[in-house]
Amino acid sequence: MPIDTTLPAASDAKVSALSEAQRTLELETEGLHAARLALDGPLGQRVEDACAAIRAAQAKNGRVIVTGMGKSGHVGRKIAATLASTGTPAHFVHPGEASHGDLGMIGNDDVVLALSWSGEAPELADIIAYTRRFRVHLVAITSNATSALGAAADTPLVLPPMPEACPNGLAPTTSTIMQMAMGDALAVALLSLRGFSARDFRQFHPGGKLGARLRKASDMMHRGADVPLVPKGVLLSQAIVEMTSKRFGITGVLDEAGHLVGVVTDGDLRRAFRDGFVDRPVWEAMTPAPKSVRPDTLAQQVLALLNDASITSVFVVEDQRPVGIVHIHDLLRAGVM
Repeated sequence: MPIDTTLPAASDAKVSALSEAQRTLELETEGLHAARLALDGPLGQRVEDACAAIRAAQAKNGRVIVTGMGKSGHVGRKIAATLASTGTPAHFVHPGEASHGDLGMIGNDDVVLALSWSGEAPELADIIAYTRRFRVHLVAITSNATSALGAAADTPLVLPPMPEACPNGLAPTTSTIMQMAMGDALAVALLSLRGFSARDFRQFHPGGKLGARLRKASDMMHRGADVPLVPKGVLLSQAIVEMTSKRFGITGVLDEAGHLVGVVTDGDLRRAFRDGFVDRPVWEAMTPAPKSVRPDTLAQQVLALLNDASITSVFVVEDQRPVGIVHIHDLLRAGVM
């Protein structure tokens, strides 16, 4: 008998898809809310205990060994990556590979973070036994406190057993979202406890837009003879020559000590021409106390300053002396925008 491949009407399919999408997100949101409420109970203290164990391991050069099977394994890989990228050394060990030699990757000073929603994944048995035999601290993310994993763990992070979004209640959906969120919660708690800064973050994210935004002004600035500067005693007409030759639409004005005391911009020039100041000293037309940044100012902060002040260039200043200049086009080329 031939199979009926007739698709439902487009409008029916759209309504069905939309309602299922809405129901899925509602159930997953309820799962996250339940996890948040659970933190007000025993789970909250267990999170504190897990972070303390991980920090103690890190103090001994230990790492977090994340493991899990199936969808929990995929979540575990992401958690390991998030931990590692935020300053907590971590990597993922597949349970199957662990049973065939990779248990040797787990040291006595490490912490094992094992994920299993049911807590009964048979593939985790060897890792669980190994942690018990060698007294390796075991943290579990599960929904079943009395399961093999939950009962064996030194620190069981037991999440509320919420229904999956799958209509059959089978495909891991709500459960994986909740596990992922708990992993993120641990990672963020640990980075906050360590005082992990944006500059620390940059060490682990040198590439892409994120890496670009975490670059410093000194990485992108123009230096030396490329920086438009004039002494404050020169005529405005000389400042115009400096400005047009350097093509930044601005020139800095220096006092006798070489400190940046002002800038002349395109707007200042237009006003000078209007008022007949072209043959007057530059200090009479300059804008005093200009905006500036430090060499270690992050690119994203430079961009925010340019946008907030509605300017296209800013001088990089160290000890009141200009050491460079950054144009908004430099940020564009670096991929910050």
